[in-house]
Amino acid sequence: MMAAALNALYEAERVRIAALFGACDRENPVFGEGPMDARLMFIGEAPGGEEAKSGHPFVGTAGKTFSRLLEAAEIAREEVFITNAVKFRPVHVKEKSVSNRTPKPDEVLASLPLLRQELLIVRPHVVATLGNTPLCAVLKLAGQKAVTIGAVHGTRISLLLEGFSFVLFPLYHPASTIYNRALTETLAADLTLLNALLKER
Repeated sequence: MMAAALNALYEAERVRIAALFGACDRENPVFGEGPMDARLMFIGEAPGGEEAKSGHPFVGTAGKTFSRLLEAAEIAREEVFITNAVKFRPVHVKEKSVSNRTPKPDEVLASLPLLRQELLIVRPHVVATLGNTPLCAVLKLAGQKAVTIGAVHGTRISLLLEGFSFVLFPLYHPASTIYNRALTETLAADLTLLNALLKER
């Protein structure tokens, strides 16, 4: 029943995205995957090129880093729900190249209703955001002010969304470790703290 409701919302979002962008990478949106009763939900920023091709979240370079870090922290990927704040690939289009970009504020805002429904349908005990974009998106849904990932990573934030209470646990995005190797240890340590939190709840 829950899966059917979520699939109906995803199909409606597919139609919305197709109307916005037409035939391009962004017409192949990437939706959430995982158990409907997952205790932990990860929320990334938006799909990249590999995700748009495959239709699955976190399968590219950053996704492989993410999987390795989860395994090291003893968090089973198959037991968590994984989605993105924005379901299509935001890109810079040049004459000879197409590259990823951060979603624009209006793109995030338009994606919030679906993210709200994902949270309310899955109802995870813990929501781990990956990077600034999903962190600010979840805080906005809960009526809270935006903060930066650098200020709150690895901390617990209790939130309430339409009567549903959960713990927000902000993390750096796995892609950040590719460009800043020093963050690899930080993210690994934060994931260990996340595993400890899950054992408490």
